[in-house]
Amino acid sequence: MEKITSFTIDHNKLQPGLYVSRKDSVGDETVTTFDLRVTNPNEEPVMNTGEIHAIEHLAATFLRNHPQWKQRVLYFGPMGCRTGFYLLLTGDLSSEDVRQLVTECFCFVAEFEGEVPGASAKDCGNYLDMNLPMARYWAKRYAELLKTMGADRMTYPK
Repeated sequence: MEKITSFTIDHNKLQPGLYVSRKDSVGDETVTTFDLRVTNPNEEPVMNTGEIHAIEHLAATFLRNHPQWKQRVLYFGPMGCRTGFYLLLTGDLSSEDVRQLVTECFCFVAEFEGEVPGASAKDCGNYLDMNLPMARYWAKRYAELLKTMGADRMTYPK
């Protein structure tokens, strides 16, 4: 079998950033998949499941309630390697198009206090696996990167 596109990216050169992973046509619509790379693959420790789970609940809630973007959000969820997240939006979009949205989202997570939305036995299949303090740590770190990074962190390395 052929390698899927995401396995053709040189993860030894990949840095934390906001990348367009792929664009797919679905009917008359384009779906853009973004790679929200939070950690440096194969060099830094990966995020643990508790913080990933808390970020997922908070970010998905934020994105699906965002006044300008909520109708375009198809999916937000973690990468299996635990180095980041995927965000799927309708539209033929660039990283710069969504940089402000993703920054707002991760600032929301970084500043969140209280009960994580959906963190109950009724609402979630693994509600006890949440780590809000570490979710806030990773979100703050990523939001700061998004505010200052250059174009090199929005294009996959060759």
